[in-house]
Amino acid sequence: MMNLIASLITVLIMILLALGIAFSATLSSLLTVVIPYAALAVFLAGFLYRVLLWAKSPVPFRITTTCGQQTSLPWIRSNPLDSPSNVWGVIGRMALEILLFRSLFRNTDVAIVGQRPVYGSAKWLWFFGLLFHWSLLIVVLRQIAPWINGLSAADGFFEIGIPTFYLSDAALLTGLSFLFLRRVVVPQLKYISLFADYVALLLILGIVSTGLLMRHFSPADLLQVKNLALGWATFSPVVPARIGLVLSVHLCFVFTLLAWFPFSKLMHMGGVFLSPTRNLANDNRMKRHLNPWNAPVKVHTYEEYEDEFRDKMKLAGLPVEKE
Repeated sequence: MMNLIASLITVLIMILLALGIAFSATLSSLLTVVIPYAALAVFLAGFLYRVLLWAKSPVPFRITTTCGQQTSLPWIRSNPLDSPSNVWGVIGRMALEILLFRSLFRNTDVAIVGQRPVYGSAKWLWFFGLLFHWSLLIVVLRQIAPWINGLSAADGFFEIGIPTFYLSDAALLTGLSFLFLRRVVVPQLKYISLFADYVALLLILGIVSTGLLMRHFSPADLLQVKNLALGWATFSPVVPARIGLVLSVHLCFVFTLLAWFPFSKLMHMGGVFLSPTRNLANDNRMKRHLNPWNAPVKVHTYEEYEDEFRDKMKLAGLPVEKE
């Protein structure tokens, strides 16, 4: 509970700071000129550092996690996705994991009935997790790739309200709310949830909420937003005469999340590609993998062993190769 309270206080302080920035010309220039590039630099440097650190980690053995039959004898049917033995199987397995959360789909719920465990289906986490990530991807693509006209048209197919209420916005808010409430309501998850877990969800929730506020209830100056975006993209940032309150909070949340991203659990976005339990082929029966970092050791061969203990072996009645 203390972690939740601390995270709420942290986000509240950020909102108050953002509101103060909106009323100060000096701080507004800091928010729109200096902080965007600083946050982006921290994000890129931190992301690259974490990826290179993981990439350099030694993985001498094939430690793939499997849920199916490994490739062995020709007459034994293998599972090429659950236990891939070649590159194409690994690519298929990774694609299902990244795009459809295949391992999370197998998540099960366990309860003790009487004196034995009973397992049941638990697809809610998979469904809302998939809903959140895919809708977040669509929202991001809508923001940074407006030339994808078909995406916006399909997203606003039902033409609800003016301006159009996008389906991805509703899906993103629904999935995010479930993931947050799950940590607050479920006792087991609340017990293991850390300050960083709550802050990540609250920052994303703040970004989504302020974005919806600016679109439907407190419209931002679109010309101002366009000039800000073009200025950042062309490295010629402009300082607006006055920045809106909601836009100020929105930008503070975005830049904070961007800078904090490489140091949080959100780095699973890059780490999933470097997971040795997922990205390696399970070919242990076809190829012997030796640890190249093993230090050389002096071995005691059987011939040397028998030469040393031959007389004792004969007295014990043990067979020997040499008399």
